[in-house]
Formats: sequence, C-alpha cells, structure tokens
Amino acid sequence: MGTLLFMVGFFAIFYFFMIRPQMKRQKELKAMLESVAKGDEVSTVSGMLGRVVELKDQYVTLELAPNLQVKMQKSAIAAVLPKDTLKSI
Repeated sequence: MGTLLFMVGFFAIFYFFMIRPQMKRQKELKAMLESVAKGDEVSTVSGMLGRVVELKDQYVTLELAPNLQVKMQKSAIAAVLPKDTLKSI
C-alpha cells in the first residue's frame, strides 16, 4: 500500500511541476503564432529581428533590412515585439 501511495504522489508531483507548465507554455506559443499578422515585428529563435511581410499556412516572409527578405517556418518565431521596436535599433 505504501508503494502505491508513493507512486501516486510521485506522479502528482511530476504532473504539477513538469507536465502542466509545459502544456501551458505550448498553448501560449500556439496562440502567439496564430495571432501573428502582416506588419508585426518579430524575433526569431535564431535571434534575427524583422517585420512580417507575407504570411502563408506554415511559412512567413520577414523583411530583415530594406530589400532583404527571408522566408522561414512560422514555428521559428520566438516572440512578437512591441510596435516600432526596429526603428530604435
């Protein structure tokens, strides 16, 4: 009986400290990626900053500098930046 109680307690601790927070982060990331729109300024997982020029299902085209556009997967977006962040850089 003690072993069973220990296993249930271990699973509960594992769930509340590992699984549940990860699911919450995934849900927030999915919502952020779905809300990305043309004209948004974003940061990618590789550290590049750019403005969204074109959106397709799984791909996004970023303008990194005037006349320099890069096409990448939408999942590579790490964060949406506040408006006019790129003007100050």
